[in-house]
Amino acid sequence: MRIARRFLLAAALAAPGLPARAAIALTDAAGRRVSLARPAERIVLGFNFEEYTAVAGPGAWDRVVGFNRRQWAINRPAVWRHYLPVIPGLESLPDIGAAENQSLSAERILALRPDLFVIHSFGMRAQPDVMAKLEAAGVAILAVDYNAQTAELHRTSTLALGAATGQGERAEALAALYDARLQDLLVRAARATRRPSVYVEIGSGGPGTIGNSYAGTMWGRMVQFVGGLNIAEGRIPPGFAPLPAEAVLAAAPEQVLIVGATWANRPGSARAGYGVSEAEAQGSLRPYMARPGWAGLPAVRDRRIAVAESGLARSLMDFIGMQFIARQIHPDLFGNLDPVAELARWHRDWLPVPLDGSWVASLA
Repeated sequence: MRIARRFLLAAALAAPGLPARAAIALTDAAGRRVSLARPAERIVLGFNFEEYTAVAGPGAWDRVVGFNRRQWAINRPAVWRHYLPVIPGLESLPDIGAAENQSLSAERILALRPDLFVIHSFGMRAQPDVMAKLEAAGVAILAVDYNAQTAELHRTSTLALGAATGQGERAEALAALYDARLQDLLVRAARATRRPSVYVEIGSGGPGTIGNSYAGTMWGRMVQFVGGLNIAEGRIPPGFAPLPAEAVLAAAPEQVLIVGATWANRPGSARAGYGVSEAEAQGSLRPYMARPGWAGLPAVRDRRIAVAESGLARSLMDFIGMQFIARQIHPDLFGNLDPVAELARWHRDWLPVPLDGSWVASLA
């Protein structure tokens, strides 16, 4: 009788016309329940390409049928060029537009017949009409959120990507590594007896332009997390905006961090990342020291001015950016950390490309 019941139950579940039970059910970074019949086989990526690559592992891009080209090939060209040789067909992969400039196209996405669309939470909110069309067509939408820079959303995003791609164990290992590194930073920062003042500025415009600083987010949040005093807090609205030159001089920061990258067509910008030598990164910092009034800043007098690559914020490897900041402002507490070696291990263990270039550098 027991065998017969099992047979009837199995037959009923397999009968045509009855709903199949989903093999994968997960919660994404937006708190939504997402169901997939199996690990996704046709994936469209709207953001977080390196995070997807790290979590989905070898062969991750064999399943990608379209992506947001602007966010990678145009906004981060050196990173793009570094990945081109190791991802066959990347150059010719269809472009689906970008939520960042409202060009995301539901029609282009649906033409690729995806079973999963991965997008950051901001992008999901930015174009709700596109999301509605995809959901109506039966495409599963997975929201990830590394931008908020909270341990909880980092973990949720990583585990959701792992579940959706059939890489649950890999995702668990990555989440555990992130949690451990973050906890180490938190424990050490709690021992600080003072909070050295830090000024952060994005260096895309070079020293002749006052770039955005950060309050409560991105680099500003990272400074606060590791025991620094971000001078932009309370001086600009929450988010990012330029901090007036006179405010920087009045605050007399003990440390200056310039956010660098390999921006295209940006002569004089702060440099860091793939293909950038340490000498080039350091050289891009020196003109900042000649800004009007900066010679008197404690940070400039002591040459405590540094550059870090922009991709070390709002990412699965942002703990490495925090390690670098922590070493700069609290060498007594974090001096034995080696963020460059950590970044090399990250590339070796989780990415298909080797570490190349100078991602962090200091004049100290």
